[in-house]
Amino acid sequence: MKHLLILILASLGLFSCQAQTQIENSEDFEKISWEELNDNAIRMIGKDWMLVTAGDPEDYNMMTASWGSLGWLWQKPVVSIFIHPERHTHNYTEREEYFTISFYKGENREVLSKMGSVSGRKFDKMNYEKLTALTTGNGSVAFKEAALVIECKKLYADSLSRSSFMQPELAEKVYFDDDYHTMYVGEIINVWRKK
Repeated sequence: MKHLLILILASLGLFSCQAQTQIENSEDFEKISWEELNDNAIRMIGKDWMLVTAGDPEDYNMMTASWGSLGWLWQKPVVSIFIHPERHTHNYTEREEYFTISFYKGENREVLSKMGSVSGRKFDKMNYEKLTALTTGNGSVAFKEAALVIECKKLYADSLSRSSFMQPELAEKVYFDDDYHTMYVGEIINVWRKK
């Protein structure tokens, strides 16, 4: 019994240490300002996809997303993301003050496909062998394999609604059962680029 308890405690120790490396201390990344971002955001989000992550090093979840934007709102640099309430990540974006979005090179397309096709309710995303978790100074989670990480502080959240669509046919085309996404607007507070 004593050996079993030691094994369990050791496993928990390994589990909680998995995401303890800070991105600020990583030799793989350099911190840049949002003003240094010069990629095509429409292509990055809509075609290359992004990984949205929320939670803390002990309990986080992520999902692949292709809806969102980068821009300027309320005199701040911002990111907007859209998470469906049925997605497991929605629990985390609702709960947390911060979230990250990260972008990957083509060789990691398989990772993005996997994280977009499985639920954290049924698949242990925290221990997915193709992603190495890092933390930010704010306790957000990012990944060593990313080419670009943007950390955001939530400013606004609201659910989309049929009555707000100026083109009702668009809502009918995308939302068959009035199952609308939640939109989050986050202030860009940190950006890291792979060296």
